[in-house]
Amino acid sequence: MSVIAVAASPEVRELFFDADARAALGRLGEVRLPAVGDDVGDEATLARLLADADVVVTGWGCAPLSAAVLDVAPRLRLLAHTGASVKPFVTPESFARGVRVTQAGEAMAYAVGEQALALTLALLHGLHRFDHALRTGVDWASAKAAPPRRELRGATVGVVGASRTGRAYLGLVRALGTRVLVVDPHLSAAEAETLGVERVGLDDLLTRSLVVSLHAPVLPETVGMIGARELARLSDGALLVNTARSALVDEAALLAVLRSGRIDAALDVFDAEPLPVGHPFRRLPNVLLTPHEAAGTVGSRQRAGAIVVAEIDRFLRGSPLRHEVRPEQLDRTG
Repeated sequence: MSVIAVAASPEVRELFFDADARAALGRLGEVRLPAVGDDVGDEATLARLLADADVVVTGWGCAPLSAAVLDVAPRLRLLAHTGASVKPFVTPESFARGVRVTQAGEAMAYAVGEQALALTLALLHGLHRFDHALRTGVDWASAKAAPPRRELRGATVGVVGASRTGRAYLGLVRALGTRVLVVDPHLSAAEAETLGVERVGLDDLLTRSLVVSLHAPVLPETVGMIGARELARLSDGALLVNTARSALVDEAALLAVLRSGRIDAALDVFDAEPLPVGHPFRRLPNVLLTPHEAAGTVGSRQRAGAIVVAEIDRFLRGSPLRHEVRPEQLDRTG
């Protein structure tokens, strides 16, 4: 019988594997869990857990598959991650030793797209400004004196990155009557036509869009892609939504333009997480903040658990994996 080691805390296991998923996992092999109090972020602890495992299920905080871990896990052949990015766990050594990798990022796409839509609507209607004003004691008349509010219908929305989350988001905003511009070097003309969007360059997108929503992965060419120059191309009153990665944006440049009051932003990701209590973002009335939780819906996590179970089942049966990450794809997984 195959041994399936679940390298995740009890809290993570509870989030991703409901009773049905746990039962399904148990039918696939012997499920091995960390001992009470064990920290799978510790290499030695992870190595003990994986000693005779064929499959490892990873969650937040798991240590990487280093050479030292792999030395004591000669049977390990699959890493199945409950999230999207496998970079914290996968190493060149793991690929070299034949450990295949799969992930459940597809499960999160709709949840992130829907939160990006919710943030977009909140910014358009000034809900963050109204809430900030009323909570900080501003008088009623002053609280009502918000900048002009706009509707999504008829607006031009720019999507940076036709990723899974980007496509979920653009599908939602298109359904509400927007015109969508997309910048993504990997989006073909045929795909753009199918999606009903216009392919443009970044400068064009920033200049023309009322709302700009970021959905790109972190790559050498995308780090800091939205800097002072790019932010200056946004029109006065434009709105920026980032549910992707903070590294896409020069945070100092963003803070400067937000302090000027020229644009509003909704941010789910930050350079420093947890966001420091004294961070200036927390005090700005034109910023809507969420604590890196765009993907954290019940449905998203249950879908992720189901994907992991299904991928392990395929692997053990010798069937093709549907969400495999190959070595050459690792840099594009976010």
